Amino acid sequence: MLRAGPSQEEIRRHNLGTLLRHVHLGGPTSRAELTNRMGLNRSTIMALTADLTAAGLVREELPRDTGRAGRPSLVVRPESARFYVLAFDVGVDRIVAARIGLGGVILDRREAVRSRGSFDMTEVVETLAGFARQMQRKIRPDTVCVGAAAALCGAVRKSDGVVRFAPNIGLEDAPFGEVLSRKLAIGLPVSVGNDANLGALAEHTRGIGVGSRDLIYLHGDVGIGGGIIVNGQLLGGVAGYGGEVGHTVVNPDGRPCGCGSRGCLEAEVGERALLEHAGRLARGERGRDGIRAVVEAADKGDIIAQDALHRVGDWLGFGVANLINIFNPEVVIFGGTLREIYLGSAAQVRSRLNTCTLSALRESLRLRTSALVDDATIVGAAELAFAQVLADPLEVLARIAT
Repeated sequence: MLRAGPSQEEIRRHNLGTLLRHVHLGGPTSRAELTNRMGLNRSTIMALTADLTAAGLVREELPRDTGRAGRPSLVVRPESARFYVLAFDVGVDRIVAARIGLGGVILDRREAVRSRGSFDMTEVVETLAGFARQMQRKIRPDTVCVGAAAALCGAVRKSDGVVRFAPNIGLEDAPFGEVLSRKLAIGLPVSVGNDANLGALAEHTRGIGVGSRDLIYLHGDVGIGGGIIVNGQLLGGVAGYGGEVGHTVVNPDGRPCGCGSRGCLEAEVGERALLEHAGRLARGERGRDGIRAVVEAADKGDIIAQDALHRVGDWLGFGVANLINIFNPEVVIFGGTLREIYLGSAAQVRSRLNTCTLSALRESLRLRTSALVDDATIVGAAELAFAQVLADPLEVLARIAT
């Protein structure tokens, strides 16, 4: 039986979402440029922008400086101050909440240090909800929250957002999004995603990976996570656990890992391994500051710190080589604390790649550090929260209004 083609209304809704996505990701864009990008005629683009303008999602204005003769094409701008999402990031040492406007503008932000040890979900949710209330008290009456999402350092089930396993914060089978949604009481669900997956999404859409359809993002916190973009799409796997590269084994006889295995990339390259090799773990050093201290010491000629980075960089090179041989990415991006570790061990990583990857796979490969730095995961959470409104702008607005 033949499937019926999409209706005119379905095509219109798709085009509205596509146009809004262009403006959301690309910033102010002329009608002429939108016509070229979307392959539609000028009258259709004019009708679509009129619908989005009527909904308040964008505004049209004359360009500030055309430099050309003739009638200038109107510029379409996202209404960043009016439509926003709430984005949250739960890491080992810190929790972050931000109000991020359409177009990716960080309008407001709150951050708190989180003590390591047992994870009290009630306490964390209370803090995040408190941050959200503080930010929302400052907004004008006509603003609209169109979504909410959280990045969390653990394996998150795609079907319901339950955090199945997060060994570095001691969380297991936790309905984090559901609990946070109830506490926020804004009438919207809170989507939840793995922090490295969302970091990959952020770098792909707004960071160093813009324009690359195949990339790998590696994120360091206490452990190591990964997000993989294949042909422009985030690799999720059947249940959403795809990209757990930190638990690929690089050294079968190696260090014990929090997942129960030994010699995982996380165990050989993570925070504990580096600080222990550098002789700093016993001194109580840890976290981002501890890792940066090792890198700075190595830069100043500290032999022990240099050796620690060399050993960790060697295992990092093995892990990255395996990923390159499997996925053939255009770019590998190092984020979180791995940004500093890579910068301090780049020569060793590249040496391993030269010996452990196929030469053809290295021809167009680029190794880069995160452009979004510490904001990658919170920006990724915002993009997850914007997903529904970008898919069907008018339907989402109608639902919120009821």
